[in-house]
Amino acid sequence: MLKQLSIFVENEIGSLRTVTSVLKKHNINIRAIATFDSPEFGILRIIVDKPELARDILEENGFVLKITNVIAVNLEDRPGELDKVLAVIENAGLNLNYIYSFVIREDNSPLLVMHIDDLEIAKQILSEHGVKIGTLED
Repeated sequence: MLKQLSIFVENEIGSLRTVTSVLKKHNINIRAIATFDSPEFGILRIIVDKPELARDILEENGFVLKITNVIAVNLEDRPGELDKVLAVIENAGLNLNYIYSFVIREDNSPLLVMHIDDLEIAKQILSEHGVKIGTLED
């Protein structure tokens, strides 16, 4: 499983950069990123190469955040692959809360990050259906 940081940021100009600047200063690499917003604030979800260090540094800099376990799956770069994975999750009766994809991929194949209610069962069922579970090294 991967460690995801969910960071609460104000919905204003430059707020995301305040996070990325702190991470850059401490040589922490962002591997995946997604934002979800509301009128007053946003949630910045990131996967980084040093999640515990990132958490500590961001908290020291006044950010409110939490670490959540997520899984990532390797998708073949062809039509229907996402649909196949979503069908496995649906047929298992698992709730998929959100998804986003990785930023950096050397082989150009998508890596999809998913937050699912029961990660252990999701991991087992996806593996049984031939879906490759990704790692931070991927």
